[in-house]
Amino acid sequence: MKSILITGGAGFIGSNFVPYFIEKYPDNQIINLDLLTYAGNLENLKEIGAKANYEFVQGDICDRKLIENIFQKHDIRGVIHFAAESHVDNSISRPDSFIQTNIYGTFTLLDVARKHWIDAPFQHKRGYEECRFHHISTDEVYGTLGETGLFTESTPYSPNSPYSASKASSDMIVRSYHHTYGMNVLTTNCSNNYGAKQHDEKLIPVIIRKALRKQPIPIYGDGKNVRDWLYVLDHCKGIDLVYHAGRVGETYNIGGRNERNNLYIVNTICEILDSKKPLNNQSYKSFITFVKDRAGHDLRYAIDATKIETELGWKAEENFESGILKTVEWYLEKYNI
Repeated sequence: MKSILITGGAGFIGSNFVPYFIEKYPDNQIINLDLLTYAGNLENLKEIGAKANYEFVQGDICDRKLIENIFQKHDIRGVIHFAAESHVDNSISRPDSFIQTNIYGTFTLLDVARKHWIDAPFQHKRGYEECRFHHISTDEVYGTLGETGLFTESTPYSPNSPYSASKASSDMIVRSYHHTYGMNVLTTNCSNNYGAKQHDEKLIPVIIRKALRKQPIPIYGDGKNVRDWLYVLDHCKGIDLVYHAGRVGETYNIGGRNERNNLYIVNTICEILDSKKPLNNQSYKSFITFVKDRAGHDLRYAIDATKIETELGWKAEENFESGILKTVEWYLEKYNI
């Protein structure tokens, strides 16, 4: 049984990926390492139960001794690396933790994996030739777009927040370990994810929660910032495909081809709530409130997913309208309303 280390598996994307991956690959032993900060929640993994091929370890990816012990104990043959500080607002107020976790933590994982799998540059240990390290990143490393154009894998990096700068740095470290040591690495840069299990302080959960509580729904600036929205389970399937079939050393952009601005997002959610949980003579839209824009707020992100679509046959199954309906229904159940 091959052991795979998944970092950050109790976070939003990770906690959607881990149950999917365990179910699909019962012959793999999955080690889930998560520090359980504010963004991690073991409740997100309760459907796994006591699976024989799953083990949870609470710990920090910056703890080299811990990482070395995990690699030795389980003879780790693959890494899928989700763990990261990812809330942009937090990176503005306390950037130090983003630099530590996203840069140093990624380096620690890479370096321990290198020493476990490789004897010398481009000389893998016997039996470890197929071991690979899959790094999960973001489209925010590319900066911002105008009204037209798309991010491709060759778009120059131009990060505009401490969060995106830390992720850009980690991407470059992953790349360097391929070119310097011959390490089998992959990177995926995704667009904005949404769906079940997302942290309550992210845009879509905030809209749903504030609306249901009849509180002001805060929207930054004029609400015209555009994102390419990717349903989280579509992202999980893309990660799985890249991990197993992607070309060594390559980067793949994963995007939903669902560009929507924040005004559209909030209005759509309010319309769904108006239908499912109607108020008396009032729309949830009446709670929409515009607040001061976030510092360094990028105008538009949009991903060209042609490479993963043509090379690996991936395609998003959900459009935004179908995915957001499922998402709202999940949160209505979560909040028991």
